[in-house]
Amino acid sequence: MQNSILCRIITAAFMLAFMAGCAGVGKHLEPPRVKLANIRPESFNLLETVFEVQLRVFNTNDTPLTIKGVESEIEINGKPFAFGVSESDVEIPAYGTALLPLRVYSSVSDIIKSAVGLQNQDQLNYHIKGKLRLGGSAFPSTLPFESEGQISLPDIPER
Repeated sequence: MQNSILCRIITAAFMLAFMAGCAGVGKHLEPPRVKLANIRPESFNLLETVFEVQLRVFNTNDTPLTIKGVESEIEINGKPFAFGVSESDVEIPAYGTALLPLRVYSSVSDIIKSAVGLQNQDQLNYHIKGKLRLGGSAFPSTLPFESEGQISLPDIPER
């Protein structure tokens, strides 16, 4: 009889502790704002080009974000350009910003498709979408993002 009561007390205490620990789990996080901050070629191969991209991530939440990874795809002028995933260890403070490095890969055919018709343009339109993988808790999650913008092309003198 006493074992049964003791067992029930321990079970009830465990359930209360578990529920208290889960109270903050359901907090809603706003998707961050993400802008393309920099892009530069890293290496060229016969079939593939690697670019080093920096994403400016704006945390619009009242809690810091611990970014453990990022997955992203980039379109240039409405055409697929590059895709990449990257492991990361970046902490973005509440209402703060940080640069997130990302290596993306583009096939030569995607670069050629994106370059068609560029000779008369001063700017490129980009569309970037992806997911930030969050860490820092017992329940990892992802935050989707999507952004559009323009890249100004440098003035190239005609020959």
